[in-house]
Amino acid sequence: MSAIPKLFVTAATGQLGRGVIGALREHVPAAAIVAGVREASLDTPAVAALREQGIEVRVADYTQPATLANAFEGIDRLLLISGNDIGHRVPQHRHVIDAAKAAGVTLLAYTSILHADTSPLFLAEEHRDTEQALIASGVPYVLLRNGWYTEVFTWRLPAALASGVLAGASGEGRTSSAARADYARAAAVVLATEGHAGQVYELAGDAGFTLGELAALVRKVTGKPIVYHDMAPAAFRDASVEQGVPEPFARILSDTDAGVAQGALFDTSGTLSRLIGRPTTPYQDTIGAFLTTPSDGDGNTGHG
Repeated sequence: MSAIPKLFVTAATGQLGRGVIGALREHVPAAAIVAGVREASLDTPAVAALREQGIEVRVADYTQPATLANAFEGIDRLLLISGNDIGHRVPQHRHVIDAAKAAGVTLLAYTSILHADTSPLFLAEEHRDTEQALIASGVPYVLLRNGWYTEVFTWRLPAALASGVLAGASGEGRTSSAARADYARAAAVVLATEGHAGQVYELAGDAGFTLGELAALVRKVTGKPIVYHDMAPAAFRDASVEQGVPEPFARILSDTDAGVAQGALFDTSGTLSRLIGRPTTPYQDTIGAFLTTPSDGDGNTGHG
């Protein structure tokens, strides 16, 4: 391995990927970073911005193993940001793992989901399968079991403000969310520093909140009347479909809320704040920023 390891970030033009690269720049020179993108992204402003920083860009498409073999040549440490093609992610992730092993990558960090091994969430299934494949591969690994991004909650707010009702199915369950930038910084620390091989990091915000408390925060910030309406998961799913949410996504929403009611996204370990060396971003800050400058908010419902 060279004195400064060569670090590869997959999905580098996505929101999490951009955050990781930005955080890496605080640890290593641009020449130590390689950004992986799909071929369709090569002529985008996001890729141009990476190249302007002196960051090498290589095509690395999870669905095209041949691109991965070339992309990982000479790479020491690699971050596999989980894909967003739900239902097809395991074979795509296996392509990355196999190519990393063949290329002699010495550390592969994977963005999984909080408490993946025991989580009741539907979304956890593919993460468990990927974790098992990574462990079985023999490639030194780090599991970054990310909790929820606070930004994920912003998609519900415009409709809630319009109707005065924030609907959900999580009861009094609490979510220990953190800002996407917090998770990005944790991934950068793992890539850029020593001593993380074999670690399983359960990453979550320092404080949790219920959807009822989220509604109260929205009332406080906006001055508008809004209440939380708790529903059975099936009823919440059906109501979401009636409001125009595609059925597969409505299923994920209701399943996630049901899991929150069981504590699936609650964690008090403080691992994330210790890893990044500071407290996690309070959910009040992220939600408050969205409500006061909605054009800067993030309606992306995805989870890295």
